Amino acid sequence: MLEELAPKRQAARESSLHERRGGDRRKAPGAGPKQRLAFTDRLPVTLVHLRLGLPHAALAALYSVDRSTVSGAIREVRALLAARGFAVPDHPGLRLRTLEDLFAYADAEGVRLRIDGTEVQVHRPRSGRPGRKAFVSGKKRQNTIKTTFSDAQGRTLFSGAIRPGRMHDQTAVRTEGVAEQFHRHPRVRAEADEGYRGLADEFPGQAGAPPEKPKGDAPLSEHRAWREQRRRQSSRRIYVEHTNAEFKQRRPLRRFTGRREICTETHPAIAGLVSDRSARRTTCRKPSTELVLASPTAC
Repeated sequence: MLEELAPKRQAARESSLHERRGGDRRKAPGAGPKQRLAFTDRLPVTLVHLRLGLPHAALAALYSVDRSTVSGAIREVRALLAARGFAVPDHPGLRLRTLEDLFAYADAEGVRLRIDGTEVQVHRPRSGRPGRKAFVSGKKRQNTIKTTFSDAQGRTLFSGAIRPGRMHDQTAVRTEGVAEQFHRHPRVRAEADEGYRGLADEFPGQAGAPPEKPKGDAPLSEHRAWREQRRRQSSRRIYVEHTNAEFKQRRPLRRFTGRREICTETHPAIAGLVSDRSARRTTCRKPSTELVLASPTAC
């Protein structure tokens, strides 16, 4: 990862310095003030913070630098991690960065997607500020921001569509452009839960959702058939629940204590790291390979 990010960081730094100077450098490369924290230390500091959620002051004391130095290092490396994209199982070097990449990959590889959501608690806007109610989740009764992500056999493929917790799961994925991608890739199939009933009704041959519950006066045989169909549908999309649990192993995604604006960068950075680890798992070879699209509602 150091070999991957170091050239990108150097290029971004040179571009920033060129813009600040308004022209080419006047000193030789390597001249000028030295950074108090080398990039070889900035990367592990950021990884520890994204995993354990340690305060910047604690990390600064560990490296004997100012807190502002650690904050700047985390801000710099976090942006690089968020832009990496998501690793693809059995395809080293290939990374998915957009929803279009995900659906194109699923279409080309015959991958079956699954859609789901999860939530991460965030700070609520102060009283009197506009949009305060938008962060109150109707499901968990807490302040959240939603996101969508995808996974396959418990392996993360994509994360995006960060939205306020009050927004419905289906609305979150629609604003990300999932419906448009279904139109562009009619061969892609997906499994979802009851929260995406409208998406399944619009694309009956592509998006699957649990069957509707029969009325109370329906015959007993219909209720038994409904329970069996629901059980089978749940077993097909259980992998995405495992993926949600894997995200919650990272402390910042259990309860995000930073600013809400940073969450839009923190979640993709952590999701990319999770995908690196999950992509190394052995693919379960079946007659038809199945992968999963998920919508963590979170951050």
